Order: sequence, then structure tokens, then C-alpha cells
Amino acid sequence: MVTPRVIATDLDGTLLRSDSTLSDRTRKALRITRAAGARVVAASARPARVIEDLFGSESLIDMAICGNGAVRYEVGSHKVLITHPLRQDVTQRVMADVSRLVPEAGFAVETGYQVLFEPGYRYRPTLDNERVPVAALSELVADQLVKIMVWLPDQDPDAAWTRLRPSLGQFVECTWSAERAPLEIAAPGVSKAAALATLCQDWRVDPAEVIAFGDAPNDLPMLAWAGTSYAVANAHGSVLAAAANHTAGNDEDGVAQVLEDLFA
Repeated sequence: MVTPRVIATDLDGTLLRSDSTLSDRTRKALRITRAAGARVVAASARPARVIEDLFGSESLIDMAICGNGAVRYEVGSHKVLITHPLRQDVTQRVMADVSRLVPEAGFAVETGYQVLFEPGYRYRPTLDNERVPVAALSELVADQLVKIMVWLPDQDPDAAWTRLRPSLGQFVECTWSAERAPLEIAAPGVSKAAALATLCQDWRVDPAEVIAFGDAPNDLPMLAWAGTSYAVANAHGSVLAAAANHTAGNDEDGVAQVLEDLFA
């Protein structure tokens, strides 16, 4: 295997334990990795504002790809760059079509700085502290949105997107981070893979020099793009099938185990 120059890892369900924390072992493995000269990129559906909460002031990563690839967060400068915002007219169309085709769905939007949600949106992940309730869907429509999040009454994202794809597939990217999770709808071309490819091009790093780790359907394009891919043991079946390599689960520090073998 080519000596890796970039390590790209999903957070929830992959690098983080199930309580949304970084273990001491994982922190040590990240230090060793960066000391060896490899760059570490966190690639997550999470917003940029949680990165400092997760990693603290210690320099454990070099860059974060957030919002499934719509946002780049520079760790040192704390700069948030929304690289692929959703257009206002697209947001309006998505909400209209979802309301028509998936009755009782609830909506929230990520602005890059906070979440706005209407009463029908019933999902709340850990560390989701910057939340503002609104009374009507019209208050969610704005310029420069990172993504639309759709809470599903039957909690089946596969079935919901199958129903919505004929209407919306050409206008947006849609993914989800777990088998029972909201749809996450972003601008066309948004993915962790595309954002990572752009970042690696800036750094003059070839895909063969990248190792990627993931657990969920929204990680699949990134795993396919990277020269070496790993699924953690607790990953979605599609990820386990797609990844060339497997490691232990997130609660057993599977990513750290691989990094220790590579860099310790």
C-alpha cells in the first residue's frame, strides 16, 4: 500500500464512540498520525460549529468537511466556508414536493451557523445546541442554506427517497447517515467525496495516497474515491459490502487500531 498522506474519517458511528465522544486511544492515534506527517480530515454531516466541541483546542485534525461536503471548516483559523449553498428556489421546490409526496414530514434547515426547525421536525442529534424554532415553513426558506433535513414519519429514508427521486433527483443531492434518520438534502454535486477530492487537489495529494473510514450511506462516495477504504464493524450493510477493508467497531476504536498499525 502507498504510504498514506491523508486520513479522511467520518465522525458519528466511525471515529466517535456511540456517546459522541473521542476516546483517549483515538486521540493518541490522531496525534501519532499527524506527527508522522499525514493530514487528518474529518468528513461529517455535522455542522462546523461542533468541531471544536468534539476535538477541543488540541490540534488533532487539519481540516473538517462538514454538512456532507457543502462546508469547509479551517481548524486553525475557525473559518467557515459554505462552498455549495442551496438556492432559495430549490429549497422551495424541495419543501413543496416533500410535503406533497411524504405527508406529515417535518423540516429543518442548516444555515451553517444554526438549525432552524418547524414544529413537525422531531429529530435532534447530540451536540445540536444552536437550534431556533420557527412557526411556519416559509421561515425556513433563505439564501445560503447548507442543507434541508426532512424528518420522516415512518423513519425509512430509503423508501422516502425512492418516492422523491423522480421529482427531485436532478435538482439536489440526497443522503442519510443511518437506517432510521432524516433525509439530508443539499445542492447538486455535494458529497464528502467531491469535497475531499477538491481538498486533496489543493494539497496535491493523489487518491491512492488517501485512506477513508466510514459507516453510513453518506460515506459511500468517499470510500469509493479514496485509494484505500475501511468500514467499521458497526457499519450499514451497504458500506460493509462496498469497503475493501474492515476494522473494529466505533466503540472498540476501530479507526485508532488501523492508525496505530500504520503509524505507531
